[in-house]
Amino acid sequence: MRVCNLQLLVLGSVLLAGSTLSAGDKASPIPKPALDTATVDKATQQTAVLAGGCFWGMQEVFEHVRGVSKVVSGYSGGEGKTAQYKVVSTGDTGHAESVKITYDPSKISYGQLLRVFFSVAHDPTELNRQGPDEGTQYRSVIFYESPEQQRVAEAYIAQLGQAKVFPKPIVTQVVPFKAFYAAESYHQDYAKRHPDDPYISFNDAPKVDDLREQLPDLYVK
Repeated sequence: MRVCNLQLLVLGSVLLAGSTLSAGDKASPIPKPALDTATVDKATQQTAVLAGGCFWGMQEVFEHVRGVSKVVSGYSGGEGKTAQYKVVSTGDTGHAESVKITYDPSKISYGQLLRVFFSVAHDPTELNRQGPDEGTQYRSVIFYESPEQQRVAEAYIAQLGQAKVFPKPIVTQVVPFKAFYAAESYHQDYAKRHPDDPYISFNDAPKVDDLREQLPDLYVK
C-alpha cells in the first residue's frame, strides 16, 4: 500500500489506520541512552542518517530539534541508479526513505538524536511499514557512519529492549552507511509546505507536538 505520495490521501483510510504511533503510542519519553557519544566542546558539524517511514515526517521532526542545522529527505541502502522516487516506491531497490541530519555535537549528541528517533519520530516495532505505509522502503534503519555511532545505536536498542520500554520487540536495523541520495526537490520540506495535506495532518504534525511535549529541552520552533 502506497500513501506517502503526492496523490490526495483518502481520509477514511487514514482514520482507519490511525496516525503513525509515536514510540509505541507512549505518553512519556523513553529513557536517555546509558551509552552516548563523547562530549564535544567546540562547535562543529556531524551527520546522522536515519530511516523510519515516510521521510516527510522524519524531516519535519528533526528540523525542530535543537542543534540540528539541516535535514534532507532522501534514499539510503540501495544503488545510486535506483535512487528515484517511483523506483524506490516499488520496494525492490534496497533503499529506505531516509533523512540525512546535520547537527552540532556540542549542542546535541548522537544518542539524543536517537532518543528523538525512538520516542517520537516513528514506531520502531513496526516491520517494513509505518502506520498506513507498507513496504521495505518504510523500514526502520540506523545507518551508522562510525564505530562509535554503531556502539551507541546497538547499546541503546539493547537498553530499551531489556527495559521492555515497548510492548513489542524493536525491529530497527543497524547497518553500515554506504551512501545517501537526496530525494527530488518536491519532497524536501513537504510537511512544512503542505501543512493541510491530510496525510501530514494525521501522520506527521502530531509527531512535532509529541516532540515539544515529551522532549521540551530538545525542541526548537
